Amino acid sequence: MKRTTTALWGAAALALAAAAPAMAQTSACLITKTDTNPFFVKMKEGATAKATELGITLKSYAGRIDGDHESQVAAIEACVADGAKGILLTASDTKAIVDAVQSARDAGLLVIALDSPLEPIDAADATFATDNFRAGLLIGQWAAATLGAEAANARIALLDLAISQPSVDVLRDQGFLQGFGIDLADPNKWGDETDPRIVGNEVTAGNEEGGLKAMEALLAKDPNINVVYTINEPSAAGAYEALKAVGRENDVLIVSVDGGCPGVQNVKEGVIGATSQQYPLLMASLGIEAIAKFAADGSKPAPTEGKDFFDTGVQLITDKPAAGIESIDTVKGLELCWG
Repeated sequence: MKRTTTALWGAAALALAAAAPAMAQTSACLITKTDTNPFFVKMKEGATAKATELGITLKSYAGRIDGDHESQVAAIEACVADGAKGILLTASDTKAIVDAVQSARDAGLLVIALDSPLEPIDAADATFATDNFRAGLLIGQWAAATLGAEAANARIALLDLAISQPSVDVLRDQGFLQGFGIDLADPNKWGDETDPRIVGNEVTAGNEEGGLKAMEALLAKDPNINVVYTINEPSAAGAYEALKAVGRENDVLIVSVDGGCPGVQNVKEGVIGATSQQYPLLMASLGIEAIAKFAADGSKPAPTEGKDFFDTGVQLITDKPAAGIESIDTVKGLELCWG
């Protein structure tokens, strides 16, 4: 199904490229959480390349840090004032941004959420994203299978993103827990689970320093932690440094999500046991194609069959495959990585 859908998008891209001169006045905006995280750098590359191919003027904005909601609202307002035809948005606060998005839609712009679904998801015209729950599910299943019978005695640290619990944060965390075999309580939030194997949740802001501090806090709570879930690979790198400082770097399983080149390299070197790879360049390039099509004929993108968003794919990467869990190794992962 995914190949068929991608092929259709490819055909649409060719048609749009042929019509590029007619779109010379079309403009679009890309608004990311930051302009330093390699994930968003690659997203910008994908959007820029596709905009150039289709003759669309692209303006890019970013928050100062992950969680900078105010800058993203200001960017949406600037895009509306500029007469942009569409906005690609990775929201820092997937709930609080909804009113600003609605204002843009009311002004006639197509708004597509990239990576992080808005809450509710139909607050945007469409969402192009990794299936973040599945991304978490895969690493949870891998961790449980790797531990085998010892999974029943695991001591689990959960390194999440932000206290506001944006959708991507909740989906990955809850996917991991379900994959590991832990009851979710309310699947719409993290931190309410009662399984005694969970040591605790700490937030990381999605960066290495945050991962280090979060891991230090949880190790102070329980020095016997042996499984670490991380929201992304920079936070996983920070967690590893905290474990290394206490001589625990070789006996703790760290799992993560992203698939950036530094993260896949960390899998290859044993810093991270397994990661779920996502494809930001594809999200952004498809988003630009959708804005071009909307500008041309007013049509809006459809979700992947059976889902409420357009699924841009995810693959588990590990050099220690577990029986029954589909994965690719780091050789292939490095061919597909970004950043």
